[in-house]
Amino acid sequence: QVQLVESGGGLVQPGGSLRLSCAASGSIFGIDPMGWYRQAPGKQRELVAAITSDGNTIYVGSVKGRFTISKDSAKNMVYLQMNSLKPEDTAVYYCYAGPAGTRRSWGQGTQVTVSS
Repeated sequence: QVQLVESGGGLVQPGGSLRLSCAASGSIFGIDPMGWYRQAPGKQRELVAAITSDGNTIYVGSVKGRFTISKDSAKNMVYLQMNSLKPEDTAVYYCYAGPAGTRRSWGQGTQVTVSS
């Protein structure tokens, strides 16, 4: 398992953009999948986006066309570019690596707040 550290969260106005970064402690080559979950206050954690080892991506419907997940295997980094942010995107965002179950690694989370 790799250790994951997220960064890039913060406060942004509606319509603004943020880029979240997830740094892995070791090689992410072959880790499948990697992605981002989020959890808003009082709500269950939900999958936001995921990327497979061969670059295929999936998104939850509410972020399609606004968020883009990408990775740089040479730098052991995964990114989430978030555009046209809405107040309902406010949540703690968690990076993860690996399949569901005991082999999955999680980051500590980064807060994203969208508010005017």
